Amino acid sequence: KFSQQYPDRYFDVAIAEQHAVTLAAGQACEGAKPVVAIYSTFLQRGYDQLIHDVALQNLDVLFALDRAGLVGPDGPTHAGSFDHSYLACIPNLVVMAPADENECRQMLSTGFLHVGPAAVRYPRGKGPGVPVQDNLDTLAIGKGEIKRQGHKIAFLAWGSLVAPALKAAEALDATVANMRFVKPLDEALILELANSHDILVTLEENVLSGGAGSNAVLFLQARKIVKPVLNLGLPDSFVEQGTREELLAVCGLDVQGILDRVRAFCG
Repeated sequence: KFSQQYPDRYFDVAIAEQHAVTLAAGQACEGAKPVVAIYSTFLQRGYDQLIHDVALQNLDVLFALDRAGLVGPDGPTHAGSFDHSYLACIPNLVVMAPADENECRQMLSTGFLHVGPAAVRYPRGKGPGVPVQDNLDTLAIGKGEIKRQGHKIAFLAWGSLVAPALKAAEALDATVANMRFVKPLDEALILELANSHDILVTLEENVLSGGAGSNAVLFLQARKIVKPVLNLGLPDSFVEQGTREELLAVCGLDVQGILDRVRAFCG
């Protein structure tokens, strides 16, 4: 639809991912605001360009990362299992993970109006069914929100796992924070939850190594805050084909899997 309505503003670079990122960098140098629409897994092929041609120069480019997390029948070649990790380590880059379809729209607006490189990573398929507002509101960068107030256990959830975290929290009377930003982390919210709860549980549809949860733990360690933390995420393996629901269950990231793992951790 966009390509038909704005043919002079649409560039199909096919499967030349490195060229796509470099082209966007060149456009940004000339004062344009390019949006690179690309699968999370295929931005890996343009990673050198992302660092050297965009982030290093702090250029004004927005990356819209589709297929973040598990992708069901598309299989391990298309799964966006690593972007929390490979993006959060890059200076100058803002990284966002929407919890629902309306927040995805807000984050795309936020990233577009932000001056500098930004990325919004969103999953394949449908959202949880939240109504989408007509306006293009933006979000405060680096700020999450409390979605449910509970006791003792606090879930720090990113993106698609906010919805199952809320359902699991009902059974545990737990607090749920929609963290929203992989980078910068909402450090004030992490401190608030750590100071007011006995156990923290991080949830993300990304591998644990270098992910948002591990970075939250690093932040707490730097503040000399000792707190039991359970990090939940994708396993250290390539997840094979299946429906999204089946794969979440295999990875222990559906509602029942989250409940089982939290209860086992709490002893």
